Amino acid sequence: QVHLVESGGGLVQAGGSLRLSCAASERTFSYYAMGWFRQAPGKEREFVASILWSIGRTYYADSVKGRFTVSRDNAKNTLYLEMNSLMPEDTAVYYCARGRGVRPTTRSDYDYWGQGTQVTVSS
Repeated sequence: QVHLVESGGGLVQAGGSLRLSCAASERTFSYYAMGWFRQAPGKEREFVASILWSIGRTYYADSVKGRFTVSRDNAKNTLYLEMNSLMPEDTAVYYCARGRGVRPTTRSDYDYWGQGTQVTVSS
């Protein structure tokens, strides 16, 4: 069983920045992808960004491209999401998840999920 724990969420003003972290309970990332999703109230959970752990290839939703950066620290077994130029529409619960595949950008690509961390962007 893989446990993923997100942290770093909070309240920030529009235009501000936050850095989310996702720590894993065991070193299982090498053969997988890791991704970030978010879910706003009343909306479906949507893809934000992902990274192929072994080669570092990244994918982004169009809505965050150029503002968010996904990265990983292999030694710390931790996934990050650097969020800049935040907008009120970025307000959501952010989840990290472990995935598979060469282009993991849909929920069905992922099997283990964290509990989520709230990000609130005020206008």
